[in-house]
Amino acid sequence: MPGEVKIIHSDPDILGGTPVFMGTRVPAKALLDYFKGGHSLDQFLDDFPTVSREQAIAALELAEHLLVDGSRAA
Repeated sequence: MPGEVKIIHSDPDILGGTPVFMGTRVPAKALLDYFKGGHSLDQFLDDFPTVSREQAIAALELAEHLLVDGSRAA
């Protein structure tokens, strides 16, 4: 997905390199964990106010792209 703004960042100095939402210390995996636990996007955003709705949606779109388009390449 060329030319897109990076929404997930990994830095060894931030949570030991765990992928986080840019500009936060919120692990990207937390969003997926919320959904797996039956929580809504709004609940996630309420609990992690440093993550914007746009960031969360972009992360979900990235996951969709990897799952749908990536599976075609396999």
